[in-house]
Amino acid sequence: MKTYLLLFLITCFNIGCTMQSANAQAPTVSSGKIEQIENFKSRFISPRNVDVWLPDGYSSNEKYAVLYMHDGQMLFDAALTWNNQEWGVDETIGKLIKEQKIDKCIVVGVWNSGKSRHSDYFPQKPFERLSQTFRDSLLQEYGTTLFPTKIQSDNYLKFLVKELKPYIDSTYATYPDKAHTFIAGSSMGGLISLYAICEYPEVFGGAACISTHWPGIFTDEDNPIPAAFIDYLKQRLPDPATHKLYFDYGTETLDAMYEPYQLQADALMKCKGYNDKNWKTLKFTGEDHSENAWGKRLHIPVTFLLGKGKSSKQ
Repeated sequence: MKTYLLLFLITCFNIGCTMQSANAQAPTVSSGKIEQIENFKSRFISPRNVDVWLPDGYSSNEKYAVLYMHDGQMLFDAALTWNNQEWGVDETIGKLIKEQKIDKCIVVGVWNSGKSRHSDYFPQKPFERLSQTFRDSLLQEYGTTLFPTKIQSDNYLKFLVKELKPYIDSTYATYPDKAHTFIAGSSMGGLISLYAICEYPEVFGGAACISTHWPGIFTDEDNPIPAAFIDYLKQRLPDPATHKLYFDYGTETLDAMYEPYQLQADALMKCKGYNDKNWKTLKFTGEDHSENAWGKRLHIPVTFLLGKGKSSKQ
């Protein structure tokens, strides 16, 4: 596991290097436009930048679905990211809208906070189900790297639901209902997206959990975290009649850890009544844990969640 540990340490550290400043540079996009909100204030978490992507032809006379995405500084412009990679969100979603393959939408890219990213994204209720001894050992072993602050994902979700979403719905021409509100992210962003739809099923109608980091930490040896996540999902998975869930994973670098845990989650999804109309899990052989990999397949979860006319039928 030393290789995975090194890879993940580098990933987490460098994602945190792209922090907002007093004069943050807005991403340059080739499709649509970005409106950046610098240091969005919150009662629940530290301030952070939010990039709102509006498609070409955006009009206040129309209504748009909304896709909330984590790690917002990695979504649009490789010239501004630590690794010169991006998801290509503007190109992919702009093309899908132009081709009328998905409903018109806007994308809200919520920047991570850097040093407290892991604390923001680690699902809190499953964490609290772990033994006190194990929780203490996590904080002791990974404190300066992953948990410089206490686990605060419940507060992060409160920020999204109680502060950011009302602002977005009052500022832009959106459909505010859950049938048109989606959430997506990769790695720890995949975990917090899953947690969001479970905690707020009345708010989010679908979630894309890409390269979901089921281990939660750097190792899968003697690690009770994935089991805690599965136990939580047994009780909190949203109603398949009104929600959609997408999962995927690669087979290289950090993604090589994920398949056994994803198979457990898939078995649970079947037991809870999910089928190919409201759930999809895909394996991408040869793909690694990177923005380049996620960008190549972004069109798949976006089309699954927002395929033309699909969102309004939930």
